[in-house]
Amino acid sequence: MLLIYNGRIQTMAGAEYTNGYILCGDDKIIAVGGDIKEIEALLEPDVKKIDCGGGFVLPGLIDAHSHIGMWEDAVGFEGDDGNESTDPVTPQLRAIDAVYHADRAFVEAYEAGVTTVVTGPGSANVIGGQFAAFKTFGRSVDEMLIRQPVAMKVAFGENPKTVYNEKHQSPMTRMATAAILRENLFKAREYKEQWEEYKKNTEELDKPEFDFKLEALVQVLKGEMPLKAHAHRADDILTAIRIAREFDIKITLEHCTEGYLIKDLLAEAGYPVIVGPMLTDRSKIELRNQNLKNPGILAKEGIKLAIMTDHPCVPVQHLCLCASIAVKEGMEPQEALKAITINAAEIIGIAQRVGSIEKGKDADIVIYDGNPLELMSKVQKTIINGKVIFERTGND
Repeated sequence: MLLIYNGRIQTMAGAEYTNGYILCGDDKIIAVGGDIKEIEALLEPDVKKIDCGGGFVLPGLIDAHSHIGMWEDAVGFEGDDGNESTDPVTPQLRAIDAVYHADRAFVEAYEAGVTTVVTGPGSANVIGGQFAAFKTFGRSVDEMLIRQPVAMKVAFGENPKTVYNEKHQSPMTRMATAAILRENLFKAREYKEQWEEYKKNTEELDKPEFDFKLEALVQVLKGEMPLKAHAHRADDILTAIRIAREFDIKITLEHCTEGYLIKDLLAEAGYPVIVGPMLTDRSKIELRNQNLKNPGILAKEGIKLAIMTDHPCVPVQHLCLCASIAVKEGMEPQEALKAITINAAEIIGIAQRVGSIEKGKDADIVIYDGNPLELMSKVQKTIINGKVIFERTGND
């Protein structure tokens, strides 16, 4: 049992406590409140106690889109496992089979208060494969895993065009990118219908031939996982929306760099947005309209929004800094904190476990010595699954 007390707790579930407590049992949160007397009867004799000293307490931060463990830190080709750029259609690929759990970026993540990361394939392919959500601490990816799959990566615009243009292979245009995605969704729909008919009448119909790629896409058509749509430019964002509507499937709009230019259309469409990376130069044409005001503008339109690092584009430990810069550029502070906690969890579909400090959720908690959105504030302790896995000492 672990008792965290004397902290300024922002639960990200509505309640805030200026001098609150959190009681954890094993790996879950048992109770949260403002008066420690409420739980005196629950405290075991050997309860471990953490005095926050008036510091800020948040749920563990969540990076809703990264490639951590897929492109290993400071390794090179041997550690680059994010793009199988031999085929523009690879929905059968799973992040869990490529993530290196001992990548030191995971340590840098939890030292910065990031306790959950969503990671997966890059954007070389039209359909890149399946993302998964992990804790940032554990002995193996299997122990770290929260949920897989959480989304199917698809990419529009410059990246697939560039990769396959160099191979003199389709897609070399935006038309071809959209057509390839449509074609495979149509095939998956037909495949799904064939299996449904077969299961209704196994005696008269031949068993359909198994297709690993289409099996993965059927989950998208069933609404079991959304498309995670890489789209920077306004026209690519709108193409992603168009295809999602055509097939009546769930989608999250990733990067959404020019989202602020079509904010009214995004608000009408109602799809969630994961914005970033924010701390980069305009390294390619699609980023020419990059604007740090983008998250604040979209949030004020009522669009559900998360902020990502796209690690290693922006190192994962700078997730909170990205939120701070969004605030500097006009985003409301509470909305920025939601964008790296509860909004991220809800968009990804893991809010039943993480994203807020509530009874029954995973005991993933971060204690800061000051306001987390202030540059000079530091993480004092990071708790994952009820265990202190990082504690700042001395002048660290």
